[in-house]
Order: sequence, then structure tokens, then C-alpha cells
Amino acid sequence: MRPPKVYSIDEHLLPINKIDTKAYYVIEKLRVNGFLSFLVGGSVRDLLLKQVPKDFDIATSAKPEEIKKIFKRNCILIGKRFRLAHIRFGKKIIEVSTFRAGDAKKEELILQDNIYGTPEKDVLRRDFTINGLFYDPEVQTVIDYVDGYTDLQKKILRTIGEAKLRFIQDPVRMIRLLKFKARFDFEIEKETLNALIECKQEIVKSSPARILEELFRMLVSTKSKNFFKLLDSYNFLDYLMPELSDFLKINNTLVFTLLEKADLEISKNSLPRSVLISCLIYPYLEMQLKEEFIDKDIFVHLGIVIQIAKESTNAIFRPFFQVPKKLKVEIISILTNQFRFTPINNSKKFKRLKIPRDPCFFMSLQFFRLRCLIDTNLSNIYHRWLNAYESKKIPKKIQKVKENEL
Repeated sequence: MRPPKVYSIDEHLLPINKIDTKAYYVIEKLRVNGFLSFLVGGSVRDLLLKQVPKDFDIATSAKPEEIKKIFKRNCILIGKRFRLAHIRFGKKIIEVSTFRAGDAKKEELILQDNIYGTPEKDVLRRDFTINGLFYDPEVQTVIDYVDGYTDLQKKILRTIGEAKLRFIQDPVRMIRLLKFKARFDFEIEKETLNALIECKQEIVKSSPARILEELFRMLVSTKSKNFFKLLDSYNFLDYLMPELSDFLKINNTLVFTLLEKADLEISKNSLPRSVLISCLIYPYLEMQLKEEFIDKDIFVHLGIVIQIAKESTNAIFRPFFQVPKKLKVEIISILTNQFRFTPINNSKKFKRLKIPRDPCFFMSLQFFRLRCLIDTNLSNIYHRWLNAYESKKIPKKIQKVKENEL
């Protein structure tokens, strides 16, 4: 492997004042104990793009057990496939990985990645060139083995190594590629794009939990609309969420509009995952209720809505994903309450609004607000329910929903 390109601070202009002080501390402590250590990956990329990193990850020559010995009780070791150290500072976590090695040319799914190596070998195990940069805070240099710095400047997404091989080794990389495309709107390099199209069926070999976590992260990224549009246009939803894929072929307007409004809200205030996931399910639920009940002139009460909300949630995520029960309870409650706010059979007007004993009710209002941003005629209803909710003292102890019924 050729020597790395090294960029001085006069060249890269990385804002060192934006680096987390705890990350500095971890790097320095590892070095004092005789180990190499660098800031690596997404944090270096984001700093070079003048964005605020969400996490600060570190790569080191110290093995997990050695890291544990240095940081003692502040360190916990996690993962089997990919052993990592989490250094805790209160609620903040600095993730530390050991330099990896192994056969980066082996054409099979990576099931274990705990063969340790050097910085040069470690970078070959990473996914994209823009994520393969090291930063040395001691001399303030960016170290680049894979031309990631140039690709950042040119706004290009490129795999490290042969694209098809890298996607076969870890198909989740294809989802991550679309994630970075959605976030940065970079151009996907030709070989990488061709491999994405050719290997998309490999995605079903991935861990559902890992992909679901990527979806969740993008829902809170302010770029969820872009991301799900890309998943749809490159046909990944055919494999991951086939029912949603079929629905979007019929009518995708409301789903993408809800995601767009959620992206705007997230840029100002955080929203729970369950509220954001409801953006994917609510339009489908509306269609199911219309086809099965409204068009047949069948009276729809909330009990029916609950049942169809359960079925709709399961339909959207199965067969590939298994949504955690607590999260599913929240989603079903949010969806059901939408038809409390705007009943299907609105034969009478209620003078007094009754607030249900529901721990998810405020989240339901948060989702209803997204609907109001699309249909301003709903705003008066929203404010009536919000005022009623805020004026009512909600009991701390609320009956638990039986999760096993889901």
C-alpha cells in the first residue's frame, strides 16, 4: 500500500475547536500508555464538511482488553462480530475500536471482524473513502490512505476497494451509501452505483436489527424524505418493506409530505421515533380503513381502528423487520388517536373533550401537529385538544397496555 497523504491544518482547515474535549482526553490517555490513537471516520468527515459531528469515534492499536484496563469502570466492551470499547463520561459515550486487519478481498459475508492490525490495514476494512480518514490531534494533520480527502472535495461517494465485493461482505453498506447520498447529496461514483444496483438483493442477508437502526437514525436526521425516496427509487423497499413499496407505487404523496414536515420539525425540536415511524404507516392505515370499512359504509369505532392499526404496522414492517414491542405499542396508540381527533363517523360534535388515560397521548398530538402542517383546517381541532390536554392533570400511574396482545 502506498504511503498516506498527509494534510496540514493550513490545507484542511478542520475546526479543531469543534472536537469534543472527551475525545481529546481518550486519545491522549491511550498515547500516554504507549498506543497509537486517532480520531476516525464520520467525525473527521463532518468536521471537514464544517458540520457538527454527532459522535466522536477513535481508532487505536490497543486491544479491547487493554482499553478496558486503562479506563477501568468507565469502559464497557460490547459486540461479538465487531468488538468495541465504550468509554463513558456521564451520558456521553466515546466509542473506541481497535485497528482491524483480515482479508478485505474475501468474497463472503463478514460474520466476525476481530482480527487486529495496523492503521493501513484498518482503513481497508472501512466502507467509503470519505469515512476512511484519520485525524491526529497532536500535530493537527489529516491522514488519508484512500483519497477520501479528494473525494470529499469533489463530493463523490466511493467504496474503499471493489464495490461489489464490499457490498457482498456487508450489504448494510448499501443502505449506508444511500444514507450519505441523502445527507450530503454527493454523486455516487459509477462503479459504486453499478454495484449498488447489481447487489441490492443481497440486502436480505443483513441483520434486520442493523438495518432498522439505520432507518431509525435517518428518521431523526432531517433528511428522512430524501432517504426513503432513494430507498424507493433504487427498489430496496421491495426487499425490506414490500407492503410499503407496493403502497408507494399507488400513492406516495402523503408519506413523503409527512416525512418532509417531520424533517422541518426535527430541525427545530426533537420528535420521538414512534411519531416519525407513524409517518410511514398512517397513510397506509387510512387506505385500509377506507377500502375495508368506509367504502362499504361500515361503521368504524376506535376498537376497529386499533385492530387495523396493529395489522397495518405489522404489514409495513414484516416479514423482514421485528419492531420492539414497546415501540409498537406507542405507534398503534399514536395512529389510533388520530381518529379520536378526527373521527371517521363524525355524526356529533363533542362540547367537552375527554382526554384518555394514555401515556402516548402527547406523542399522538405531536403527530397530529404534523398533519396540521399539511392541512391547516385541522389547526383549530389541534389547539382544542392541546388545551384540553394541558389543562388536565394526567395521573402518573396509567394502566399498562398488554404487549403480548400485539
